[in-house]
Amino acid sequence: MGLITWIIFGALAGWVASILVGNNARQGCLMNIIVGVIGAFIGGLLMQLVTGRGFDFEFNIISFVVAVIGAVLLLVITGAGRRR
Repeated sequence: MGLITWIIFGALAGWVASILVGNNARQGCLMNIIVGVIGAFIGGLLMQLVTGRGFDFEFNIISFVVAVIGAVLLLVITGAGRRR
C-alpha cells in the first residue's frame, strides 16, 4: 500500500475503533490516523502470532477488521493507563 492508502486506511480504522471504544468526541482526525496505523501494525502482529503465518496489509475487509481490532486494543490499553 502507498502512503496515501495507509493514511486513509488508518483514518477509517482509527475512527471505527474510537466509536467502538467510546472516545470519538475526544479524538481528532490526526489521532484517528495514528491510532489506525499503529492498530493495523498491532493487529497484524497478533494475527501472525495466532495463525502462525504471515499477514499482508492490503485494502480488504479482513485487513480492515484486523486493523480495527488492533486499534481497539491500543485504545483500551492506553485508556486504562490514563485512568489510573
